[in-house]
Amino acid sequence: KVYGRFEASHRNELWTGDGLHGPKLAGSATRAVLLAFIDDHSRLLVGWRWGTGEDVFRLEAAFRSGLMSRGVPDAVLVDRGSAFVSSQLLRACAVLGVKLIHASPRAATTKGKIERYFRTVRDQFLVEIDDGVELAELNRLFSAWLEVVYHRRVHSETGETPLARFDGAGAPSLPTPALLREAFLWSQERTVTKTATVSLHGNSYEVDAALVGRKVELVFDPFDLTFLRV
Repeated sequence: KVYGRFEASHRNELWTGDGLHGPKLAGSATRAVLLAFIDDHSRLLVGWRWGTGEDVFRLEAAFRSGLMSRGVPDAVLVDRGSAFVSSQLLRACAVLGVKLIHASPRAATTKGKIERYFRTVRDQFLVEIDDGVELAELNRLFSAWLEVVYHRRVHSETGETPLARFDGAGAPSLPTPALLREAFLWSQERTVTKTATVSLHGNSYEVDAALVGRKVELVFDPFDLTFLRV
């Protein structure tokens, strides 16, 4: 099968997300994982985060950082890994009006741009990073390389730097804090204990005593568990 070359016609038309396994972290056999989203038109890395796994928490952190700084894309293309097919990501995209597209496992070229970007990360950044790096230091070094080197170097296919190509249309329209908060709220059910409490992710919360024994829905921000709605 022959595939034609595709490029989005403008920035934020399409983001592609994926994960890359990196060096082993300090004091652990665990390898760091880069979860990242690239803008198809400009090749700018719009959102990213190095973490200790490829789960929905870290994926949403990477996605959210991109939305806060680069705006809301029309569509996001991802694979069918567990974090990418989660109900939480689907809900976030629905609230934001983003079309969530899952690549076919047999269409190897679909995510070609981010795969090529990951090759650049391996050849130009990870080659300088040894196993045993601290996670915070890895994120700091990657941020410096990304902003000083990758985003400001002319891309071989576009003939422009990713930053200049992305910024060519002016400042992007950013989502409001209220919309972002609503998009990334989670919902889980719990039964209220005899002591009028509910537990969530290792925390205990007091609720109205009239709810003892009843099943309730908890709506919360997974990145800020100091408050939840019942």
